[in-house]
Amino acid sequence: MRIHTDLAAFTGVQRPVLTTGTFDGVHRGHRTILARLTELARKEGGESVLFTFHPHPRMVLFPGDDDLKLLNTQEEKFERLAAAGLDHVLVVPFSRSFSRMHAVDYVREVLVGALGVHALVIGYDHRFGRNREGDLPLLKQLGEVHDIRVEEIPAHEVDHMKVSSTKIRQALLLGEVGQARELLGYAYPLAGVVVKGDQVGRTLGYPTANIGAVDADKLVPADGVYAVEVHLSDGRHSGMLYIGERPTLGGGLHRTVEVNIFSVERDLYGERITVQFLERIRGDMRFAGLDALKEQLHKDKLNALEMLGHNA
Repeated sequence: MRIHTDLAAFTGVQRPVLTTGTFDGVHRGHRTILARLTELARKEGGESVLFTFHPHPRMVLFPGDDDLKLLNTQEEKFERLAAAGLDHVLVVPFSRSFSRMHAVDYVREVLVGALGVHALVIGYDHRFGRNREGDLPLLKQLGEVHDIRVEEIPAHEVDHMKVSSTKIRQALLLGEVGQARELLGYAYPLAGVVVKGDQVGRTLGYPTANIGAVDADKLVPADGVYAVEVHLSDGRHSGMLYIGERPTLGGGLHRTVEVNIFSVERDLYGERITVQFLERIRGDMRFAGLDALKEQLHKDKLNALEMLGHNA
């Protein structure tokens, strides 16, 4: 898959068959669209293209709204798109001026003039242009004028999936990582770099790797304890992960993300780490003291091992 970041330099692509959108999460619904896109590209003797934007349009149009967090970093999104068999992804900067472009101008100047689109694959409810004035009927009308084939993905093929990036974000913010995994079609990942913590876990017999340098725009699930799969440079491991402010240790300082990896004892400081959330074990809790916390951690590990398919 080739990644392009310059609209003006997007040349040499044979009979582009294109879809557009943010595709945050590249979830099961997105992959339905991408499968149709790649199928049509092969049929038409063309190349499949996703036309997308960075940063996310909401972050540009509503800069004071810090609530939106994303399901994918750019790197994660590209990996998912490549796995879906996409030929090209064109990432252009989203701006207020771009958002004000009228629908007719967008088709004429961007889709036809800049991209030379041969065919479009679009969901039935797709809107585009200034104030979302453009819709599928207009797109089909303009397609006839500019000799662009417009293929609609009908409501029954999209809606039966009952999948949306918003629904996945809501599940993660509630700690429902199992539901998120079903909607995404894969376990939700979180990546960062192992940084040094205060090492309280070592004194309890459950040393943790503290995950820092997490992408600032990446959504971190709700506070609690989770059964996770951990990816390190030497392979895949099982573990349990904690997110929260550690109320038993005083709390209120800062939110930490730390993982106890069951089969790893070496120091991991500075190493890149990715965790995948499989199930939530429990919410965050305050305990009477460190002994009570240690007892609970033992129960958490047994639950995690069961969830991960191991024998305790």
